[in-house]
Amino acid sequence: MTMPSWQDENLGTMKRAALWLVAVVGEDNIFTKEDVKNAFPGISQADRRVRDLRDYGWKIATHREDALLGQHEQRFVAQGQPVWEPGKATKDSSSSITDTQRRKVLTADGNRCRSCGITPGQVYADSYETAQIDIARRKVKLPNGTTSVQHIAECNRCRVGGRSLEADLGAVLEGVSKLGGLQLQTLTDWVAADEREFSAVERLWADFRTLPAEAREEVRAVLGLPPV
Repeated sequence: MTMPSWQDENLGTMKRAALWLVAVVGEDNIFTKEDVKNAFPGISQADRRVRDLRDYGWKIATHREDALLGQHEQRFVAQGQPVWEPGKATKDSSSSITDTQRRKVLTADGNRCRSCGITPGQVYADSYETAQIDIARRKVKLPNGTTSVQHIAECNRCRVGGRSLEADLGAVLEGVSKLGGLQLQTLTDWVAADEREFSAVERLWADFRTLPAEAREEVRAVLGLPPV
């Protein structure tokens, strides 16, 4: 089947974006949001339509998946479904949710990303980019061995990186059953509050883990520990 032109304005933006990636960018090549903006002038959220292609098997990497990419760069890794063909851009109705269901999920998840905890509009620590919270689908392995697909609130960053994740409910429940006394009460308090307060020592440990080897040696020296 002959591919239509990505400049055909009778097509939807997502279909045009897919065709643009194939015809102009090419697999394994880099593009930016500015490139998308210039390719589709006057079309709002064209970059979002590019992201939507991931739901149809298109592989588009950001700097989180590809360390060679800059913060504002993306790589067109591989083509997915030819969404410009009739019937190819239709999602499974079982995977879609209504606005009411979306609000329910966001409310249940505290209107924040369940993976990193960021809230809508909050700026990521390593950039000037603000977080957007959306609804993702997460595979959950149930205690009986079957797998359920459930909805979860995630930010735009974590949603991309977490598509292949599978949560193991059985393992969590088994772990809970093995706790007792203070440990069980501590976990109960965290779950009840849906958050955990980290102590000063825990925060220092997390910061220490991010230090390069030379800097870690200075900390070890202050603590009276021998060099590694």
